[in-house]
Amino acid sequence: MSVEVKKEVPSENQLLRETKTNNSDVSHLVNNGNSDVLTNTENAINIEGQVIPPQPELKIIRRKINGYVGFANLPKQWHRKSIRRGFCLNLLCVGQRGLGKSTLINTLFNKRLYDDVNDPFSEIELEKDIARKLQNISIDDDPNGVVNTNDNKVAIKALSTEIEENGVKLKLTVIDTPGFGDSIDNSDSWKPIVKEIDSRFDQYLDAENRINRTPLGSREDPRVHACLYFIEPTVHGLRSLDIEFCTQVYSKCNLIPIIAKSDILTDEEIEHFKKIIMIQLNEAGVELFQPPIYEKSDDIETVNSTKNLIDKYPFAVTASIDLVQALDGRVVRGRAYPWGCIEIDNASHSDFIYLSDLLIRQYMEELREKTNNVLYENYRSNKLFALGIKQDNSVFREYDPATRSIEERKLHEAKLAKLESEMKSVFQQKVSEKEKKLQKSEAELFARHKEMKEKLTKQLKALEEKKNQLEHSMVNAASVSASSQPTKKKGFLR
Repeated sequence: MSVEVKKEVPSENQLLRETKTNNSDVSHLVNNGNSDVLTNTENAINIEGQVIPPQPELKIIRRKINGYVGFANLPKQWHRKSIRRGFCLNLLCVGQRGLGKSTLINTLFNKRLYDDVNDPFSEIELEKDIARKLQNISIDDDPNGVVNTNDNKVAIKALSTEIEENGVKLKLTVIDTPGFGDSIDNSDSWKPIVKEIDSRFDQYLDAENRINRTPLGSREDPRVHACLYFIEPTVHGLRSLDIEFCTQVYSKCNLIPIIAKSDILTDEEIEHFKKIIMIQLNEAGVELFQPPIYEKSDDIETVNSTKNLIDKYPFAVTASIDLVQALDGRVVRGRAYPWGCIEIDNASHSDFIYLSDLLIRQYMEELREKTNNVLYENYRSNKLFALGIKQDNSVFREYDPATRSIEERKLHEAKLAKLESEMKSVFQQKVSEKEKKLQKSEAELFARHKEMKEKLTKQLKALEEKKNQLEHSMVNAASVSASSQPTKKKGFLR
């Protein structure tokens, strides 16, 4: 059964008459000659058996403003608000030791965020880690001489700092993963990293689902905005560990591959290595972060610059914050070699300038927006769907209180189940602690009982010995007294 829905659309003359009737002073705001008229001639739409017939012509009248209203200051208001709140950027750095991760972070922000003390990738920490691994190495009785080590863990270390540039404050959080790819067996070494990304999503989701929630500001966002994956410059392509990690992570954060220490490769080797990496990533179905191209609003130069930046994937970078003197006498950031100088900020020497544009100068906000609008929403919807919560995205469906109450009840039951599991875990923990305490008390009582029993046994033995000695002394005394008495003579005459 089809239901016809008719909507009366007032004509342009009726709108003008109503405007003149309400306020005769605003009739000059309508300009028939300059008004743009848009028509809506969409076809019928079928939605769950309902047929919506084609709509009549919908005329939209655009009026020009003769005076100044003030909403053109909205960008200024937003700018003032953003400056007051500040910004945050959370970077995840993944790669083997010795690939220059801390040096690259220092170079990106032109500040020594890592030093020899707190740098997990420094030579000192590397020597300590090697010493710890050597202590954990054990040789089995296997005739083949297989060496086993128990240190196969990936640690997660986060460093937060606040930097300021021209009055703009940025809270930078760098998440390090020391131990990744450093073991003999690197299977499942990406799981702690994926767990860390999910846990940061859960923190944000829990903050949103609180009853008395405090909205997280732009500087309290714990989610990972970009993942910098450092590739070893081997020219032979990606390893299976690299491909597996990228496959597991690209759907959870903005993945940006980087060829570390590219100054050891020639230009031909870099181009060949880039082609091999992109072919392998495409075959594995890995999607990298693509900066948006606004062809309608941006000029041709900006569009071409963005396309050129995308073509530079993966970025072959060289990092350094040291100032050196170039051949022409300029003092630049770079690395000095006997055969010449590598300029960090020179696009012909390194892709560092493109990486800086992508992360900081041009597309930092796009990284944050994609994290919030795409990656986090996918994670949130998947998690809520796993809890049995479904949502109808149809805009034509009317509001159903019964369905809404069912969804709220399911959400409430899920929260209760989570709370119950947490309470059970806490209860089990307390019970186990109480049992351990009782077992300890019982062991102490048994030890005390044993000690007292041994002491009592010793006392009994001592008393028995004293008793025997006393009896023996009494017998001896009786025999001595009997032998000492004088003998009486027998007879009638004495």
